[in-house]
Amino acid sequence: MNETVIRTAHATTRGASAPAFAGHPGYNRMFAADQLTLGIFLPLRFYQGDMNILAGQAELVSEIDRLGFAAVWVRDVPLFDPYFGDAGQVFDPFTYLAYLAARTQRISLAAGSAIFSLRHPIDLAKAAATIDRLSGARLVMGIASGDRPVEFPAYGLEHSERGERFAEAVSYFRQLLQEGEHSIASPLGHLSGAQLLPKPATGKIPLLVTGSSRQSMQ
Repeated sequence: MNETVIRTAHATTRGASAPAFAGHPGYNRMFAADQLTLGIFLPLRFYQGDMNILAGQAELVSEIDRLGFAAVWVRDVPLFDPYFGDAGQVFDPFTYLAYLAARTQRISLAAGSAIFSLRHPIDLAKAAATIDRLSGARLVMGIASGDRPVEFPAYGLEHSERGERFAEAVSYFRQLLQEGEHSIASPLGHLSGAQLLPKPATGKIPLLVTGSSRQSMQ
């Protein structure tokens, strides 16, 4: 990254405080003022070679939505590494969140966490904005730089560079969600004369960084 790109990434990667998401139903449900909220993290049981172990999860999510739980979280694990310890979510997180959106009414739909270092920000933004629109602005995204080294060479990426790529992807992602056409110059691509559709229902999708994601506090 050259100096200009670093400044651009840091300027647009810096987070926002809670009032910025006051109009976002998913964020407000998870972080309700002066209330304890509860969510559930999928999968409920570890996959060990039998997909039947995951049966019934969607029905349970429908029930906890009815009972007033705040959020359902799904994991983003592109590849199974048998030496890591568990297979993670197994289902693609965005496809699964769209499926759960159709089976629920109020519960927040949360990615925990979308691996921004592996996926291109255009694809991330397209999937996220689509789910946000279809669900009535219930999507909240945990985001991370990735913790499974085996996945990076499969994408043709260097595991050691995941921190820089994370910052670049977050910057690109946020610019894509802005209204109107914007020229974007990034190590991940150059965009001019086009824009991403749809835009989020409230204009924003809350991003919650998992751990440090190899970023400094500054």
